[in-house]
Amino acid sequence: MFPFKKSDNATTLPGRASPIMTPGRHVVSGRPLAGPYPDGIETALVGLGCFWGAERVFWQTPGVWVTAVGYAGGLTPNPTYQEVCSGRTGHAEVVLVAYDPAQLTYERLLKLFFEAHDPTQGMRQGNDVGTQYRSVILTANERQRAAAEAAKAAYAPALKAKGYGPITTEIAPAGPFYFAEDVHQQYLAKNPGGYCGLGGTGVSCAVAAG
Repeated sequence: MFPFKKSDNATTLPGRASPIMTPGRHVVSGRPLAGPYPDGIETALVGLGCFWGAERVFWQTPGVWVTAVGYAGGLTPNPTYQEVCSGRTGHAEVVLVAYDPAQLTYERLLKLFFEAHDPTQGMRQGNDVGTQYRSVILTANERQRAAAEAAKAAYAPALKAKGYGPITTEIAPAGPFYFAEDVHQQYLAKNPGGYCGLGGTGVSCAVAAG
């Protein structure tokens, strides 16, 4: 499902050498977005549509230490929101989830990921259309990759039984993660009545406890 290849440099925006923002603190928990994280904290990187609503799903989950939104899975270094929305960076809107595996396993995080959106929609999520809204799991290691593939395989028959098509979720190694602009961090905490287009299928994803 990855929309860009290395050979697409003629259409890929050049980006910039410096980050577009200096990460601060989470407006809900007060914890540093970019760390340092406590010993034992692990990270996951997922995209499930517009990152405003997606981030809230995870910061409200017990066992999550901190969350942040940003861009990953593309080619343009240090992109802006406008550049990502142009479809010419290859990035998806993603959530960085720093979590305590003693309280929340990666497998349970994957269950939450799959159930919080419709992973069969391709390059969109609801009314949000574009490559930046695709469903993605960007893995940090072989253990995460294997768990993601297993969860995807386990969920597919349940969705099919309810009339949904094949899962389009992209599973790939995590490359660089770029923090999004401050206005997007914890957007729905700053704007409680703000837009959230996130919606699941209502189909349960059965995964091992891990």
